[in-house]
Amino acid sequence: MAGRVVDLDSWGRTDQFRFFRGYQKPHFAITARVDVTHLMGRRRKAGVSPCRACLYAIGTGIRAVPELCLRFRGDVVTGCDRIDLSMTVPLPDGNFRHAYVPFHPHFATFDAEAARLIAEVPADGRLNANTAEREDLACLSCMPWLDYTSINNALPHPDDCIPRVNWEKIVEWPVGHCSMAMTLEVHHALVDGRQVGAFFAAAEQALGAI
Repeated sequence: MAGRVVDLDSWGRTDQFRFFRGYQKPHFAITARVDVTHLMGRRRKAGVSPCRACLYAIGTGIRAVPELCLRFRGDVVTGCDRIDLSMTVPLPDGNFRHAYVPFHPHFATFDAEAARLIAEVPADGRLNANTAEREDLACLSCMPWLDYTSINNALPHPDDCIPRVNWEKIVEWPVGHCSMAMTLEVHHALVDGRQVGAFFAAAEQALGAI
């Protein structure tokens, strides 16, 4: 895992890291409504894909918050140099596979690469899920069938520290606006509520700038 090893003797949240590492359930998930009024207007005018726009916004939010780029193995904490996006890709038969898209800060570049890589996912291939080979990822999943209020994810073990992001169908609410629920699930040894708030602020700002 390429990146900078964090010095626990000088790190500002070493106490929190060691405290929450001992929890049986050290993860927490926060769901917030995200305004996508601008995005839906752009979709109608310029054919922007809401799904890929959300992927881009999530990648922007992850990269804007250093704590979301931290990973640990044992007592070694590392700040990843890059975070790729691992997302589920739905198939016509109702099943899904996984795709992996590198994040790029320029939307047009990211959008083109994401469209290509998602289209190349074979329907008859293997699941292609990450099974602990990589930690320099954020795991993403869209649930466009539901207007949900909260969600959490299946996690393999208490030390899994890869952020999970879910988002739902876009609805017209409040009146005259479009919004959707988005959920960020994180490991409390690395991330607090303040950083989750910063993620949502950066993601919503990115959606408004596309």
